[in-house]
Amino acid sequence: MNRNLTIKLGAIALLILGLLVPLLMIDGLIQERQELRDGVLTDIARSSSYSQQLSGPLLVVPYRKVVRTWKTNEKTNKRYQEQGEERGQLYFLPEHFELDGQVRTELRARGIYQARLFHANNRISGQFALPEQLGIKEDFVDYKFEQPFLAVGISDIRGIEQALALDLNGQSLPFAPGTRIDWLGEGVHVNLPLLDGKRSTDLDFAFDLQLQGTGQLQVLPVGKTSKVHLRADWPHPSFIGNYLPAQREISDLGFAANWQTSFFSTNLESALINCLASGQCDEFKNRSFGVSFIDPVDQYLKSDRAIKYALLFIALTFAGFFLFEVLKSLAVHPVQYALVGVALAFFYLLLLSLSEHIGFALAYLLSAGACVTLIGFYVCHVLRSLGHGLSFAVGLAALYGLLYGLLSAEDYALLMGSLLLFGLLGVFMVLTRKLDWYGVGQVKPAQPLTFEAQVAHE
Repeated sequence: MNRNLTIKLGAIALLILGLLVPLLMIDGLIQERQELRDGVLTDIARSSSYSQQLSGPLLVVPYRKVVRTWKTNEKTNKRYQEQGEERGQLYFLPEHFELDGQVRTELRARGIYQARLFHANNRISGQFALPEQLGIKEDFVDYKFEQPFLAVGISDIRGIEQALALDLNGQSLPFAPGTRIDWLGEGVHVNLPLLDGKRSTDLDFAFDLQLQGTGQLQVLPVGKTSKVHLRADWPHPSFIGNYLPAQREISDLGFAANWQTSFFSTNLESALINCLASGQCDEFKNRSFGVSFIDPVDQYLKSDRAIKYALLFIALTFAGFFLFEVLKSLAVHPVQYALVGVALAFFYLLLLSLSEHIGFALAYLLSAGACVTLIGFYVCHVLRSLGHGLSFAVGLAALYGLLYGLLSAEDYALLMGSLLLFGLLGVFMVLTRKLDWYGVGQVKPAQPLTFEAQVAHE
């Protein structure tokens, strides 16, 4: 390879590396704007309510138990019985648990940023089946039971939008703030009538819960059999948690999803026993499921993904520029390469700034259109041909279109990228298959004039 071609390729390589500086600066700006957006969304949630998790209801029966211990008198060596008292609580999970929820979403704006809030109107119902003697096998007469209560964990009680009342076997009982259970966290409770612990008892319960939140709505399936049905006007749900819905329907108008679990699948009763024994209750509270109300079009995520392809995009554009240069025997200065590269880098800055105001798709179209127009106009003059400039602009527009396809098809990005590179390599090899690379950039020696030419010259 001749020296001129080596210098040209080296200069192009240095230009590509030099363009890393503005690209890294733009990438840092993307991260900064994303953190600013996340901070604003957190502030909106702080002033309204955070993500919500519903845990419960749990039936709690406080008790006092007479404890008898035998001791020995050190002086007389006689044994005697000493009585004491210990306090504790019995916990019962519902036999059946059902939640029927209708969710409405709304946008709250602060500046150019928006947060999506949800309002869930839930009907919660079920049944507790209390066994004889409340499941106590020994020394039942030593127990004295106090007023039981029903506890419902709600992760952010600021989201409760109305007064709560429990319908228990046809009797209406008002809820009060707090769960009275430290490990359950925030929530509400309601005091129940005293129970006759000697006989088995069925308690049918129901209550309405209007709950506001941001981000996620999760439910802990506390019943031996649990059924949850959620409907919402949000067409882009992300189902989260340990269990996916058994049935779901998603349309442009919203979604409907049904979950159904049992103790066999959740093992929640065992998790509750471990929670009470060890005090480590994360295993119990984390066995939830639900839906996340997230916007699938995150302009910062897509801008960040786009800039990851920037060096490849610039290299392919320079390769096309270089191909025109060698095939048409044109001289393109490295400064002209640099100007084209800077224009390509500015595309990502335009994309970021526009997407914050008009959405990613339209911002991409306008940014790509502006860069293709500018570079096409410039290349027409650099290559001294309107046809060559338009051809280059069409190829650049096709590259932008393929890049958008890569950004949109996240699951197939690797496959599409591999096919794109292989196809471009094939095109480059076909177009340069007859090119004399040793002759590229060399000054051809003057050819001697023929006899006829010499006569004509004289």
